[in-house]
Amino acid sequence: DDLQMKNGYRGFRAYGRSKLCNILFTRELARRLKGSGVTANSLHPGFVNTRFGETSNPSFGSRTIQVLKRFALSPEKGAETLIYLASSDEAAGVSGAYFYKCRAIAASKEAQDDKAALRLWEETAKLAGL
Repeated sequence: DDLQMKNGYRGFRAYGRSKLCNILFTRELARRLKGSGVTANSLHPGFVNTRFGETSNPSFGSRTIQVLKRFALSPEKGAETLIYLASSDEAAGVSGAYFYKCRAIAASKEAQDDKAALRLWEETAKLAGL
């Protein structure tokens, strides 16, 4: 009911919600593309060592981020699932799935809600003026 998070915005909550919306939106897109030969999937790349978050939350601390990034994947390793989805014959006919480490896995219960996916699509269209 508050896609823009006008009430009670918090950074980590917004980030998590945006990931859920990515999955739900892709789920609805895949449903709409069914039978067209075009596929749409979502993926979790893992914890990737990028510049993301380095300046967005100073209270969390850049030292903490630097320590955590020691355990992160390289950008190249983080891109493997994306490259797999774009180029593999095995994934060519799969649509509407959620991938991690080049395998389809079950997304959270919330991310499998087809009614929420449709509602997100419709609300997004309204926000975009379509």
